[in-house]
Amino acid sequence: MSTSSSHSVSSDEMTFYVADEHEHAEGSSTMLGFWIYLMSDCLIFACLFATYAVLGTAYAAGPSPRDLFDLPLVALNTSMLLLSSITYGFAMLSMAKNDVRSVQIWLAITGLFGLAFLGIELYEFWHLIHEGATPQRSAFLSAFFTLVGTHGLHVTFGLVWLVTLMVQIHQRGLVPANQLRLSCLSLFWHFLDVIWIGVFTFVYLMGVLR
Repeated sequence: MSTSSSHSVSSDEMTFYVADEHEHAEGSSTMLGFWIYLMSDCLIFACLFATYAVLGTAYAAGPSPRDLFDLPLVALNTSMLLLSSITYGFAMLSMAKNDVRSVQIWLAITGLFGLAFLGIELYEFWHLIHEGATPQRSAFLSAFFTLVGTHGLHVTFGLVWLVTLMVQIHQRGLVPANQLRLSCLSLFWHFLDVIWIGVFTFVYLMGVLR
C-alpha cells in the first residue's frame, strides 16, 4: 500500500514540474547574458570617460591635445572602424539569405578594416611615445592611453572572435549556434563603434578645439 502511494506521489510531483515548466526560446539565455556583459562594459567605459573628463586638462606643463593629436590621421582611423561596421552589416544581411560564401567574404573585409584601425592606432601610440608623450608624462596622457588602449584591446578581442567564428562557419556552416554567435559579435562590434565615436568627439575633437 505504501509503495503504491509512494509511486503515486512521485508521479504527481513529476507531472507538476512538467506542467509548470516554461519554454524558453533557443539561445535566449545566451543573448541575455551577452547583454549583461555589454552593460558591464558600458560601466567600464563610463568610468574611463569620467576619469578622462577629470584628468584631461592636467598636462603637468607638458604637451596638450592640440600639440599631439593629428586629426586627419584620427579621422582616417575612425573611417576604418565605421566602414568595418557597415561591412559587418552586409555579413548579417548575407546570413539572413543563408549565403555562407558572402558571409565569409564580408567578415574577412570587416577583419581587414579592423586590422587597419589597430595598425593606425598602434602607429599613433608609437609616434606619441617617440615624441616623449608617454603615459607617465602627465595625468592627461595616463587617462588618454588607458581609455584609447582599452578600446583597442576590445577591438583586438573582437578580431580574434571574428577569425574564430569564420573557422566555425567554414566547418559547420550557418547552423543556429553560429547565427547566434554572429548576432552577439554584431552587437559587440557596433558597441565598439559607438564607443569610438565618443572617444573621437570627446577626446580628439574637443581636445584639439579646447
